[in-house]
Amino acid sequence: MANGPAPFSEIGKRAKDLLYKDYNFDHKFSLSIPNSTGLGLIATGLKKDKLFVGDISTLYKSGNTTVDVKVDTYSNIYTKVTVNDILHGTKAALSFNIPDHKSGKLDVQYLHPHAAVDSSIGLNPSPLLELSAAIGSKDLCLGAEVGFNTTSASFTKYNAGVAFNKPDFSVALMLADKGQTLKASYIHYVDRPDGFTVAAEISHRFSSLENRFTIGSSQSIDPKTVLKTRFSDDGKAAFQCQRAWRPNSLITLSAEYDSTKIFGSSTKFGLALALKP
Repeated sequence: MANGPAPFSEIGKRAKDLLYKDYNFDHKFSLSIPNSTGLGLIATGLKKDKLFVGDISTLYKSGNTTVDVKVDTYSNIYTKVTVNDILHGTKAALSFNIPDHKSGKLDVQYLHPHAAVDSSIGLNPSPLLELSAAIGSKDLCLGAEVGFNTTSASFTKYNAGVAFNKPDFSVALMLADKGQTLKASYIHYVDRPDGFTVAAEISHRFSSLENRFTIGSSQSIDPKTVLKTRFSDDGKAAFQCQRAWRPNSLITLSAEYDSTKIFGSSTKFGLALALKP
């Protein structure tokens, strides 16, 4: 819903995306081949240290239905079928992996002008149940989520959060890790031609009294290039440069320096190439 609250998973997502999204310290390649008939093909490869893994996925869209099938290096087959607008504002997704016969899962999302509800249930004899909800508006929302393991009759998670959003800033407060961690995040869009944006995330863990923080920035150095930086209290500094060298095709260079690492390499580099003809 345009004026309704976003799902609970979106609380704090703006700041998190600026601080962590697309940072990659391995070598990654992806090729997307869209098709006017609704059938698309995506090939992805990842080289991590001396290990190379990859997958090929096909995406088929017809009306309100989307079918996504992915095959990885180890011959595992991941399938997801999504149907939009089964009822007004309702979306359902059925997913399963082969050969894991216990991996079936049904997800249902309902969006209302004043609420957003997501539910998930495992399709096996001892399913994992998950439920999240957010109420309010697109400017101010309050939400919570809970997960329950029917096998052990125990809660796997229970978190809560609140977010306040405006066009030029967003602030979120989250009680996570079953109430053990308090997180606060803030992102501010500065009114500048280069789209300069700053974000910060602070967390406090009650059991250990540990405090952590991360700050970062993003700005366009030209119409096709975005530069991001990130600094954290653990002595790590990261840099990312992403360039659209042709429409819908991106090349991303990431680097991270760890000032606390005395032995071994203190610097990591990563390169990601995404092609879409």
